[in-house]
Amino acid sequence: MATTVAPDVALTPAAAARVAAIAAKQGKPAILRLSVEGGGCSGFQYKFGMAEAAEAEDSIAETDGVQLLVNSMSLDLVRGAQVDFVDNLGGAHFAVTNPNAASGCGCGTSFSV
Repeated sequence: MATTVAPDVALTPAAAARVAAIAAKQGKPAILRLSVEGGGCSGFQYKFGMAEAAEAEDSIAETDGVQLLVNSMSLDLVRGAQVDFVDNLGGAHFAVTNPNAASGCGCGTSFSV
């Protein structure tokens, strides 16, 4: 059974609005999945994707009706993190502010613990 853990991970209103816009264009539910995989230039990398529904081991954070799903293995690496959507001169992207990351790469897509 999926659990709601809003204090463990957070989705900003800007990120929620972007997910809602993408979901509306694709005709899918407003659900974003964040996972952590090995790789990247710092050891671990964030992976984002749209999801159809929560799975049994997922933790769920919700903002403005948009869900952020994190599987149980990734949750330990992103507990306390905030997912935002940034649109600036460097480009538009989802950004993770992760208090568990000891260091990260320059583009912000990978980190080490």
